[in-house]
Amino acid sequence: MTTPLLRLGTRGSKLALTQAGLVRDALAAMPALAMPDAIEIVAIRTTGDAIQDRPLAEAGGKGLFVKEIEEALLAGRIDAAVHSMKDMPTAQPTGLVIAAFLPREDARDVLIAGDVKRIADLKSGAVVGTSALRRKAQLLYRRPDLKIVNFRGNVDTRLAKLEAGAADATLLALAGLKRLGLVAGTPVPEEEILPAVGQGAVCIECRADDAQTRAWLAMIDHAPTAIRVAAEHAMLAVLDGSCRTPIAGHSVLATDGTLHLRGLIAKPDGSHLIATERRGASSDAERLGRDVGEELKRRGGPDFLMA
Repeated sequence: MTTPLLRLGTRGSKLALTQAGLVRDALAAMPALAMPDAIEIVAIRTTGDAIQDRPLAEAGGKGLFVKEIEEALLAGRIDAAVHSMKDMPTAQPTGLVIAAFLPREDARDVLIAGDVKRIADLKSGAVVGTSALRRKAQLLYRRPDLKIVNFRGNVDTRLAKLEAGAADATLLALAGLKRLGLVAGTPVPEEEILPAVGQGAVCIECRADDAQTRAWLAMIDHAPTAIRVAAEHAMLAVLDGSCRTPIAGHSVLATDGTLHLRGLIAKPDGSHLIATERRGASSDAERLGRDVGEELKRRGGPDFLMA
């Protein structure tokens, strides 16, 4: 059996494997990797995949979907790792770098609630299934009458729970549904539910000293996505957010190079929400992100992000 030139590590879910397939297809367009079996996809089970009975915030927070994959990367069992950017901590382990992004998909959430198309139209006391504190906090801020129940699992599992009557509605990332070829629900305007930092973006991580892999990945890197994510992650780094902190952030890059970044922090029970935004040149992406983070942190005070 021929040893592959490039081994891509990823989670084993249907969506993760689909995203790894998109990376493989992009790389396979290069002559050096166009041979059959030149690229192998390696599925790796993560701590986040193993935990299904409780919110991830109770199990250690951000990084639970990447830890084992990064360990395989550092050990040389894989050459690159494909991640959903919203799962990534703000800093990589020593020796690893994010080397490329695929073009970002639509970052909005989708409301799936039968015939109901808007959050405002959910019946009083409706049960909404979600495991994301970000979604829970923003939902309760707008609709404190809603009852939020924990929904864990992949897209199919959550849709099956909804179909079985475990909740009246749920929210999912539109990007994941589109990549899986699924059509369901109604996109929620970001003015109502601001997306997670990095939502809709797929990143590829590799060893910092692996010059060949970095050169290959550089050829598929989507610079506009990298700029948008840089702003959002700079905001997140200032806030030092974890899965216990409801934080949302999303940036849009206009054709004239102007970057528009929205960010917010909230109390988990939705009782208090602080939002702000910045516009500026894309070359100032990280500064804009830090500015948003610093304003939110200042306005929230020293105890806001401890909740």
